[in-house]
Amino acid sequence: MDWEYWGRPVPSFGPPSARLLIVGLAPAAHGGNRTGRIFTGDRSGDWLYRALHKFGFANQPTSTHRNDGLRLIDCYITAAIHCAPPDNKPLPSELANCRPYLLDELTKLKKVVVVVPLGLIGFKTYFDARKQLGWTNPVPLPAFGHGCALTLEDGVTVISSYHPSQQNTQTGKLSEQMFDDVFRQARKIIDGR
Repeated sequence: MDWEYWGRPVPSFGPPSARLLIVGLAPAAHGGNRTGRIFTGDRSGDWLYRALHKFGFANQPTSTHRNDGLRLIDCYITAAIHCAPPDNKPLPSELANCRPYLLDELTKLKKVVVVVPLGLIGFKTYFDARKQLGWTNPVPLPAFGHGCALTLEDGVTVISSYHPSQQNTQTGKLSEQMFDDVFRQARKIIDGR
């Protein structure tokens, strides 16, 4: 209640030279929508930044507000939409409205080697954006599954992950070990290039 909410589109975060791209769903109503930085000030962000720090993609394991000193290292985070959707369920029109931002980002992120879509919406959004850009996707598109890795024709490896939402972490659908394994694999691929 003491916070003045950001309450407008939340920008993506990270250096444009990043080799790791994370595609999330949307800012959390009381996380990024409050703090003004994606995955900041909520439990999903706690999981994400802790994992990124463990594998050298962030300078610190926590993120509480947009001026807390967090820096991403060789990692860029974006989302399917940049405003908090009601009930965390974006409408097709909201996804369409934010798509031009993602398309622009993908064309500017020239060094991406690994993409980690968080959740089915992040997965579908990434592959839909590739299609819109005229980039080759596998046909048929593989089913989404946690930890599934696929190397595309252009050399980018997509490693799917369940979203670190409380719905997944508190029910045990996603454990910290499972989440870490995704970023361990991303680190191994990036270091091997």
